[in-house]
Amino acid sequence: MRKILFSPAAIALVAGSLSAPAQQSTFLPAADAGAAPAAPKALRSFDTTAIDKTVDPCTDFYQYACGNWRRNNPIPADSARWGTFNQLSERNNYLLYTELKQAGDAPKSPLQKQYGTFFAACMDVDQANRLGAKPIEPSLMAIDAISDKRQIAAFLGSKQYFSDGFFGFNDQQDQKDSTKQIASLRQGGLLLPDRDYYLQTDERQVKIRTQYQAFLVNMFKLIGDDQTKAEAEAKNVLEIETALAKGAMPRVEMRDPDKIYHPMAVGDLKTLTPDFDWTAFFAGVQPPAFTTVNVLQPDYFKTMATVIADQPLPALKSYLRIHAVAEIAPWLSSQFDEAYFDFFSKTLNGQAEQRARWKRCTALTDRQFGEAVGQDWVKQNFPPENKASMEQLVANLKESLGEDIKQLPWMSDATKQEALTKLGTFRDKVGYPDQWRDYSAVVVTRGDFATDLRDAENFNTAYELNHIGKPVNEKEWGMTPPTVNAYYNPPMNDINFPAGILQPPFYSQTIDPAVNYGAIGVVIGHEMTHGFDDQGSRYDGQGNVRNWFTPDDKAKFDARTDCEVKEYGNFEPVPGQKLNGKLTLGENTADNGGIRISYQALQKVLAAEPEGERTKKIDGYTPDQRFFIAFAQVWCSNTTDASARVLAKTDPHSPGEFRTNGTVQNFEQFGKAFGCHSGQPMMPANSCHVW
Repeated sequence: MRKILFSPAAIALVAGSLSAPAQQSTFLPAADAGAAPAAPKALRSFDTTAIDKTVDPCTDFYQYACGNWRRNNPIPADSARWGTFNQLSERNNYLLYTELKQAGDAPKSPLQKQYGTFFAACMDVDQANRLGAKPIEPSLMAIDAISDKRQIAAFLGSKQYFSDGFFGFNDQQDQKDSTKQIASLRQGGLLLPDRDYYLQTDERQVKIRTQYQAFLVNMFKLIGDDQTKAEAEAKNVLEIETALAKGAMPRVEMRDPDKIYHPMAVGDLKTLTPDFDWTAFFAGVQPPAFTTVNVLQPDYFKTMATVIADQPLPALKSYLRIHAVAEIAPWLSSQFDEAYFDFFSKTLNGQAEQRARWKRCTALTDRQFGEAVGQDWVKQNFPPENKASMEQLVANLKESLGEDIKQLPWMSDATKQEALTKLGTFRDKVGYPDQWRDYSAVVVTRGDFATDLRDAENFNTAYELNHIGKPVNEKEWGMTPPTVNAYYNPPMNDINFPAGILQPPFYSQTIDPAVNYGAIGVVIGHEMTHGFDDQGSRYDGQGNVRNWFTPDDKAKFDARTDCEVKEYGNFEPVPGQKLNGKLTLGENTADNGGIRISYQALQKVLAAEPEGERTKKIDGYTPDQRFFIAFAQVWCSNTTDASARVLAKTDPHSPGEFRTNGTVQNFEQFGKAFGCHSGQPMMPANSCHVW
């Protein structure tokens, strides 16, 4: 499926748009496509029942704050991960489902009829089963008709293809002139989660590749191959994808904006890939006219050119065929859906059962028509007073970060001034967009859902590509309103908090400030700190890549971030699998900075309260203790071992256990709040401190 990325550099709070797909599972009863789900209960902003008081908070704070929660919330069968984020996602998903169901049954406006019809078509499993592979037959016939390798480019550009294929073509902000939007080409072409799955030779990866090949054989048989032909085609695909993986840039390298900035004239693409017909490709895609394109990973495209030149045409057609079917498979007949689930969810991630159809269709409708369905969702679930309160919280955190920067002992005045200038230009977006996307051009027929989905994807792709050559629209969002996430976008220099995360347990109008600052306050601080982590700090206040550190300060910054690389690189989520401290560095820095500046902001709020209120216990905990517990409970979760291994290789976020313990063990105020002494696990003698 064509993938829309809101920015190659955007940094989200949790796995989602730019990392491993988030498992939005359920605490609702299992339901088939036609069953009516039960309404989920509201979530608590501070859960005393989650706390395991048999654990010493100075030894393992995560287990102390979340131990009972983890025991009482096993991973549901239709999930590979289950945590606080998932609980709120499911609640939001249910509320959105009720909106979509009503729109499908009795729409009140043309907009509701449009997305309601899309949702209803998605729910029609009987129709999908009747159609079988028919929705992809035009693509398969077009592939069969390719008689020359040079025709591959035109096929990839055609709007009937259900996949990006070898690479992705998008718009992006120019990293050296953030007022402009330019065309960009990025590596792609792999169905497994990461290049390492093709290249590593340990027993586990070899087994996964064997299982992957079996999946490929199954998919080829579903589109008409006999066993012998299916095995031959599967072998072709694995050989081609392995060759592409060898030329792909590793994830850690892509964190460096200089390594993914290679603008070139469109005519120079012929030098990079001599036999690929870019003119035919762009004629099919039909973007606005442009003369320059940023090739994020030039070496990958050189590899792609070699692969196309060296592989026989039948093998390349095998590759195109599997990509035509695999990414649309979950929305074809049950046979395709089950085959896709069995490998990507069950085998790779340890998810026992498929999610109910209504959950998947709700999430998909939000993904395709997010700013349409989000309008009604916001009216029902995000009152104006919540938006005003959140904007004040953001202002308080900005002030706190500014004070933190001024007091940094390792940074010179010159670099501090640059940092403060950048902070002063932060734009914050709270709740939902000020202007909504117009989806009226999307035609939804309900006769064939896979085609409806392709048409919606094509609309969204064209919408994004039409930005090329135009000024940047600073009001646009990269997440839909019901989303339980947040992000910082370095080229935009903006922080974004969808209404979906501004709900209990992250935020409540009725809870004490310590809890709000420990939960949503740290989220806000986290996103702000992204502007100054190893990646965000490469951009200035205008969103342009520019080194604004003095050489001495940059050396000190690198030494401090290296401390975090080593610290988190020693954490082991599952036996034999350590975290990649370089991959997770930005998120770890943001967690550590976020908790500090939110804590400091809370102290100013408490200082303004009457003397007796400043240290008043609630539920037996002081405000400082409630702050830290609220922070930890945001990350309460359980994960299958299989999923944990995938995430350790692909996700720039550390698991909840280490986002909690790794952060508090670096913050001296935690030790004071819980009476820890130096040398205990949560109060080590040596700790890391960047911001």
